[in-house]
Amino acid sequence: MTAGFPLREVLASEYDSRGYLIIPDYLDPAALEIARAEATALCRGQRGAIEGARPAGEHEDDADVLRHYLCIHFPHKISARLLEAARRPAAVAALTAVIGPNIKMMQSMLFIKSEGKPGQAWHQDEAHIPTRDRSLAGIWIALDNATVENGCLWVIPGSHRPGVLYPVRDQHDDRFDCTQEAYSFPYRDEDAIPVELPAGAAVLFHGYLLHRSLPNTGRHGMRRALVNHYMSAESVLPWFPPGEGQPMGLLDHRDIVLIAGEDPYAYKGTADLMRPHLRADRDGGCAR
Repeated sequence: MTAGFPLREVLASEYDSRGYLIIPDYLDPAALEIARAEATALCRGQRGAIEGARPAGEHEDDADVLRHYLCIHFPHKISARLLEAARRPAAVAALTAVIGPNIKMMQSMLFIKSEGKPGQAWHQDEAHIPTRDRSLAGIWIALDNATVENGCLWVIPGSHRPGVLYPVRDQHDDRFDCTQEAYSFPYRDEDAIPVELPAGAAVLFHGYLLHRSLPNTGRHGMRRALVNHYMSAESVLPWFPPGEGQPMGLLDHRDIVLIAGEDPYAYKGTADLMRPHLRADRDGGCAR
């Protein structure tokens, strides 16, 4: 087991009970600085095309360049260093403890929540990335200290245990970005707890866990986070996000990266389907 990690049985028990667990020191100081620098390079257009991105001014300050963006989807497609961050030993140790020996990744997101930027309403990741065996898990990596004031993650412990995917709807709350919200669940906002993390730490959470984040109040600086999604390699992924030119009959999304173990479906090969892009805003444009 990776140094500093508790026994696998302890990890699995905590994850099963609460639906999340903290991974301290996920990124060491050197890896943290690399990830931060990579975020800036992506926003400056130095790693390749990102749909919806604007050219950075030659003399524009790095912080101002970052403030143009809220979320970049699939940065691992053009950043070898962010892909490496998704495959760190700490990720492998935690994921194989709570899911199984064979793990694949299908998505990454880089959140850059600067002062005044919105959060995300209550949602369950499995509602948007369906697996057949409820094995979806996310690892949310803090690139800055994540606090209540700058918009850390909030979770409802144990909300994954019923195994229910609650309905979703459009929402128009200015505290949140344009993503849909889950509703009609038997929990209150008061049941939630904040997941405050020091830079370099991470939280691993279940795909059925209800979670949200609130806006950055601007009192504690920028809140950057790298989020990667994983699942059991034994399960196929019937995922066809809209607008990506995939056939509606697709039963197994194969734009994946094997993180641990073996891929039972390796005979199918892999595909290069997804492209880095910005999250859309409420008016259908790209959130900046």
